[in-house]
Amino acid sequence: MSNSRSTKLHVAMFPWFAFGHITPYLHLSNNLAERGHRVSFLLPKGAQAKITPGAETASDVPFPLHGHLCIAFDQTQDQVQTILSSLKPDFIFFDFSLWMPALAHQIGSKAIYYSVITPVAQALKVPTKQKLEDMTLEDFMQLPPGYPSPSVRIKSKAFEIAQLKVVAEDLGTGMSIYVRITSSMIWSDAMAFRTYHEVEGPYCDYLRKHYAKPVLLTGPVLPETLATKLDEKWTNWLCNFKQGTVVYCAFGSQNKLQKDQFQELLLGFKLCRQPFLVALSTPDGCATIEEAFPEGFQESVKGRGWVYGGWVPQTLILEHPSIGCSVTHCGYGSMWESLFSDCQIVCVPYLGDQILGARLMVEELKVAVEVEREDNGWISKESLSKAIISVMDKDSEIAGLVKYNHAKLKEELTSEGMQERYLDTFIQNLQGLLD
Repeated sequence: MSNSRSTKLHVAMFPWFAFGHITPYLHLSNNLAERGHRVSFLLPKGAQAKITPGAETASDVPFPLHGHLCIAFDQTQDQVQTILSSLKPDFIFFDFSLWMPALAHQIGSKAIYYSVITPVAQALKVPTKQKLEDMTLEDFMQLPPGYPSPSVRIKSKAFEIAQLKVVAEDLGTGMSIYVRITSSMIWSDAMAFRTYHEVEGPYCDYLRKHYAKPVLLTGPVLPETLATKLDEKWTNWLCNFKQGTVVYCAFGSQNKLQKDQFQELLLGFKLCRQPFLVALSTPDGCATIEEAFPEGFQESVKGRGWVYGGWVPQTLILEHPSIGCSVTHCGYGSMWESLFSDCQIVCVPYLGDQILGARLMVEELKVAVEVEREDNGWISKESLSKAIISVMDKDSEIAGLVKYNHAKLKEELTSEGMQERYLDTFIQNLQGLLD
């Protein structure tokens, strides 16, 4: 029996209160528990039901008010300390709670910074001497020579500034997201990322060297779908279309579009002339998703277009043979799910780490295309349609290139036992930190 399966660990999990953070921690927890390790998972009470909260996670709070959620998150410190002091786990996995390393060391535990976003985003430095308005996303790209630095060619200056503010400005807690994350990495005992070295190795190597501490890789740790079947309401509709013809789109739970941009995107899907399944949140100011449809839209796409405003089983949908294209916001989980699918990939990033994930797929891996924005950040129906057609047209050179690169990468990523080996090595490395 291997060392990773013989010495049992006790791991505590304390992710930031957002489903995009909670879910990856949960997937890793399940894998550790399956190997006989003990896992204690700390969540807000409301989030334990579905996991579904009241206003206790980031998807329930508008982004401008996330500072309040951040303050509430930090105010759980005393309760968290009481619980963890009783549990005394070997390791505490955390991301936004920069106070966790000191707490962990006080009770004799190791603090592991476990990131749910791409290492590319963690490897960037924010210049401190420039005013935000004078910066571009290129200013973030300060990796030393010898490391790939994805270029950021966004036409829209306004969009760039908006994304910089997300990470560089104070949310009302006395520090920016950038400072919070960087401090967490500095004070942790080790950093862990849900990636493969084959995909993001150079960035992981840079972080290991820059922070002079272990960088452990779990692999993507996506949930198994083999035992689960896609609900009939999806299969009955998807089976109406030929293999590889349906365009699927989802932008995650936190990306709420304005009504005018939402309508423009729907017109873009109509314009591309492919069947489409779009799963987006109801736009701001609308009670239902149907209320936000452009006039006459529903009738004009009847039979070939379905716009759904609720949660969808994305992994299972991407595996359906009728799906041929994934239009994604490049959230890290969605990025991996797209890479593990057979679909063509179109990127529509919204937040800073999503932009960098898109750069990774478009420029480094060359497995996707990105929708072009206008000067003010607007995405036109023509731009969206053009990107989709460019990867769905069988005679298109770019379609052939990204399809070939994607298939080659997928073959490598899905080689037998690869995820298992990564998890076994990850557990062995954790045990090594206790020696």
